[in-house]
Amino acid sequence: MANFPFDTVGFDLDGTLVDTAPDLCRAVNHALATIARPALSEEATREVIGGGTRAMLTRALERTGGPVDEATFGNLYADLIAHYERHTSEHSAPYPGCLAALDALEARGCRLAVVTNKPEYLARKLLDELGMNHRFDCVLGGDTLGPGRSKPERDMLDEALRLCGGSRFAMVGDSSFDVKAARAAEVPVVVLREGYHDMPPEELGADALIGHFDELEAALAAL
Repeated sequence: MANFPFDTVGFDLDGTLVDTAPDLCRAVNHALATIARPALSEEATREVIGGGTRAMLTRALERTGGPVDEATFGNLYADLIAHYERHTSEHSAPYPGCLAALDALEARGCRLAVVTNKPEYLARKLLDELGMNHRFDCVLGGDTLGPGRSKPERDMLDEALRLCGGSRFAMVGDSSFDVKAARAAEVPVVVLREGYHDMPPEELGADALIGHFDELEAALAAL
C-alpha cells in the first residue's frame, strides 16, 4: 500500500465516472426541438459531449444545421439546463466497476476528486442523486475557478491537489480536455476506452488506456 505511486486521483465525470449521455441527449434534444432542429441519437450525443455544456450545445447545433445567433443560443442553453436540472439522473448510472475501483483506491489511502467541465452545481446534483458525493474529497466544476480556468487548462487539477492535501496526482478521463490538462499540469493520465471521445482513444496520448474500471488500480500502480 505504501508503494502506490499516487495519494490523489482526479476523475472526469461525464463519460468517465458516469454514463450521463442518456439524460444529456434528452436535454439537448429538448432544446433543439424548440427551433425545429432534428434530434440527436444517444451515440451522436456521446460524440458532442466534452468541454462543458456550452461546447456540447455548440457541437449539437453544428451537426443539426449550423450555428445560431447569440440571443437564440442563450435561450437554447437556458432550455437545455432547465430540462437537465429536472431530469439529471433519471437514466444515468456509474460505469460498470466504477464504485469498486473507487473503493479500492480509497483502501489504498487515496483521496479522490471530481474534475469536470460540467457546472459545479449540476455535478454535485448528479453525484448526490446517484449517492456518490460522499466518495470525493472535492468536486470542481467548469465554473468553480472562473472563466478561462477549466480543462484543458491545468488550474482545476492544481486546485484539486491543493484541496485534497496531496502531493502525487493522477488524472482519469476520456477526452483530449483531460489529457491536455494533465499534460499542462505535468501529471499522468489514464483514459477509459468506453467514454466520450473527441478523437480515437488510442490517439489521445494517455499514459495508460483501459477498457474497464477493473483495470484502473493496476494501471495507476504501473505508472
